[in-house]
Amino acid sequence: MRIARFTTGDEPQYGVITGDVDDLGIPDEDAKIVALAGDPLYVGLQLTDTELDLAAVRLLAPVIPRSKVVGIGKNYAAHAAEMGGDVPSEPLMFLKPNTSVVGPGDPVFYPRQSSEVHYEGELAVVIGRICRDVAPERVAEVIFGYTVANDVTARDLQRGDVQFTRAKGFDSFCPLGPWIETDLDTSDLKVTTHLNGDLVQDGSTKDMVFDVAALVSYVSSVMTLLPGDVILTGTPDGVGPMNVGDEVEVTVSGIGSLTSKVVSRD
Repeated sequence: MRIARFTTGDEPQYGVITGDVDDLGIPDEDAKIVALAGDPLYVGLQLTDTELDLAAVRLLAPVIPRSKVVGIGKNYAAHAAEMGGDVPSEPLMFLKPNTSVVGPGDPVFYPRQSSEVHYEGELAVVIGRICRDVAPERVAEVIFGYTVANDVTARDLQRGDVQFTRAKGFDSFCPLGPWIETDLDTSDLKVTTHLNGDLVQDGSTKDMVFDVAALVSYVSSVMTLLPGDVILTGTPDGVGPMNVGDEVEVTVSGIGSLTSKVVSRD
């Protein structure tokens, strides 16, 4: 099931997308969205009688975490190598503020403090209920679904600061979307990124060092996870700079594509 957050110009709503999809999770041109009565993370899936053409609505970030976005670094061996480091023996965690989240089509603002901003296409996990110390074999019980993410990073600030907070935390540095897919096998999903139409990342979740179950279990052993929290599962190799005017498209098979354009903050 594909659950989106959208607007028709009024207050944001949630809805279920209906209609056929292609192999990349892209709905056909006749797709509809059936509005839900409230946030499904808190009131469940209560369908209303309102049905709209998907093409007639504006999609928003499918979730705005009330608590946190947890990032995972160097979770693909090839990416760890390109960053000049070894694969971590345990998941490498960092936090992004919920104010960094934007939706599909929203701009990524290039901060004045940086001259080297990178794209990082990723699979993202959306947590469905309060949980702590979740065993790997029970992780499926706490996952609401999956979406596409771009873990935007000011690489020069990351190197200079050593820790990741500033480099990962600027407003607009966590595009999410286009919707949440609730039923997905994450063992071998294709993760690609295109920069101005050119393929720059081409990986698969089968190459993750720590799979989704291991990541959720590990993070939940450190901190309580709340409904709507997001875990970014790491990026394949091929990360690189994006500049003002560039368009970045991240695609995860079975979910869909997330497009952002880089604009100047000034």
